[in-house]
Amino acid sequence: MVGLHEEKRFEKIHNVVFSESSIGSRSIAMEIADLIRHKQSKGDVCVLGLATGSSPKGVYNELVKMHQEEGLSFHNVVTFNLDEYFPIAPISSHSYWHFMHEYLFDHINIDPENINIPKGDLQESEVRKYCLEYERKIETYGGIDLQILGIGRTGHIGFNEPGSHVNSITRLVTLDQVTREDAAGDFYGKENVPRKAITMGIGTILKAKRILLMAWGESKATVVGRMIEGDISGEIPATYLQQHHNTTVVLDTGSSAYLKRIYTPWLVGGCKWDEFTTKRAVVWLCQQTGKPILKLTERDYNDHGMNDLITAYPSTYELNIKMFNALQHTITGWPGGKPNADDSQRPERALPAQKRVVLFSPHPDDDVISMGGTFIRLHDQGHEVHVAYQTSGNIAVFDEEVIRFADFYNELKNSQDNKQSEQKEFYQKIKADILNKGTGEMDTDDVRRIKGLIRRGEARAGCRFVGLPDERAHFLDLPFYETGRVKKLPISEEDVRITVDLLRAIQPHQIYAAGDLSDPHGTHRVCLDVIFKALEVLKDDDWLKDCYVWLYRGAWQEWGIEDIDMAVPLSPDELMKKRQAIFKHQSQKDGVVFQGTDGREFWQRAEDRNRSTAKLYDQLGLAEYEAIEAFKRYHF
Repeated sequence: MVGLHEEKRFEKIHNVVFSESSIGSRSIAMEIADLIRHKQSKGDVCVLGLATGSSPKGVYNELVKMHQEEGLSFHNVVTFNLDEYFPIAPISSHSYWHFMHEYLFDHINIDPENINIPKGDLQESEVRKYCLEYERKIETYGGIDLQILGIGRTGHIGFNEPGSHVNSITRLVTLDQVTREDAAGDFYGKENVPRKAITMGIGTILKAKRILLMAWGESKATVVGRMIEGDISGEIPATYLQQHHNTTVVLDTGSSAYLKRIYTPWLVGGCKWDEFTTKRAVVWLCQQTGKPILKLTERDYNDHGMNDLITAYPSTYELNIKMFNALQHTITGWPGGKPNADDSQRPERALPAQKRVVLFSPHPDDDVISMGGTFIRLHDQGHEVHVAYQTSGNIAVFDEEVIRFADFYNELKNSQDNKQSEQKEFYQKIKADILNKGTGEMDTDDVRRIKGLIRRGEARAGCRFVGLPDERAHFLDLPFYETGRVKKLPISEEDVRITVDLLRAIQPHQIYAAGDLSDPHGTHRVCLDVIFKALEVLKDDDWLKDCYVWLYRGAWQEWGIEDIDMAVPLSPDELMKKRQAIFKHQSQKDGVVFQGTDGREFWQRAEDRNRSTAKLYDQLGLAEYEAIEAFKRYHF
């Protein structure tokens, strides 16, 4: 494999970094395909160890394409899966048996007898004997030729949670709370996630002749850094891979972000000091020393590996003041541009004074959660603001909310006329649909429609609170989302066409979009890709040449200080008004369907994040604000 970066010091496992996960997935699939063909040429069986979860989906998609388009045969392939929930029936839509058949086995020519997936429907008394047989069966094939892995946020591989022993074998384990929280979305609530699983052990995995571990996205960056650069520890089971002689970790830009050679390259060796790296280094140095920018000394730079940086400037002060000014110029109370002002040092243009703005919101509350203060200020400063709600958000509404609204509808109709039979029948059907729904089953069309209407009504209430006219709230209901399940469809031409049509109709001077790529459900990432594809279609339109695209982040993560191109400060009153706008989304208040691992409500996450950004600016020696909303400009 050839990645963008080669291994450097501090790193204890070989790794390669690709610009995108799709390229990394293709690379892994090509290595698997080469191994299969090599084994076929010798008349040998190819034994693959397979993983589940979101990480290997791209790999399986590439293997299916190779089978269908290039004739890659799997007739000589035997597979052993890493793990399975326990107890769970194979036919369950949540089982890994179902996952593997949906994403791979149903689309290739593998012999069903060659597929081995731990059984989740055994009696618990049978599990130990079954696990020993699973181990023996792997050995009868001469061991696993190539094992692919993902990594959990706890550092688990397979379901080997923190505390797993290096010599552990296939066995029944109890799942960590973080692991169950991460799986809660797929099971429509943590309470529905099995508490146990059958998993290959660390020892079993380390016997594989070749191991490829993949990790995609910023949410994996912290644990990836500890796996590759940290000490071997049972608290991070993936660190045991440091003992394996033939392991490669395959990363994308996001998951590699905290490796020293990428995040702090000046600590590793020679460093190319561009503007971004210099800004990051100075901010990092302030955090290491506890000093504001203008108090950093030559000794501080020398002691932290930045001697070659300060030699490029006449004095340390020259460097400090340059970085101070660069950060100072990101701050503006005029996110749409300040009229009749010198805009040469401002993040936004002064003209036109009144801009047309499209604020894309992946879910019906991301607009106010992520940039509610800026949203309000743009409207109050006279700009023509449009909000485009990209998805219905219908799967994130509790069933009880539907019954509550159905009760209201039923009683309202009963009080208005005597024609009750049709309304009562509909009411009873809705209640029956919900009460008869099994755990994790998809809602009926009627229930999903009501859930979508609930969120649409809340979005309108939020816009009205800001002062936006109803006609400027646009509900796109992008088709990729409308599956009724956590799993979504691929982006379609219709998704892009809907977005293109809206943008052409408004021809905005500003576009705001969610750049929150750590969204655990992936909807933010897909919605951003739809916008990027639409911009590609629109690239020759004249109006787009005068349009700025600003990326905000949602409730999951904030931009690093070095990434921020526009910082919009909020007063205490403005922060309170933002909170009130968030409160209009009542179905997302006091607990949500997809809570994630953060127990705080969305308004609390947003306020804490905005205050933390303001505190960082203050610590760097800039003005002290109550809160700051941050944006990064996307250049297309």
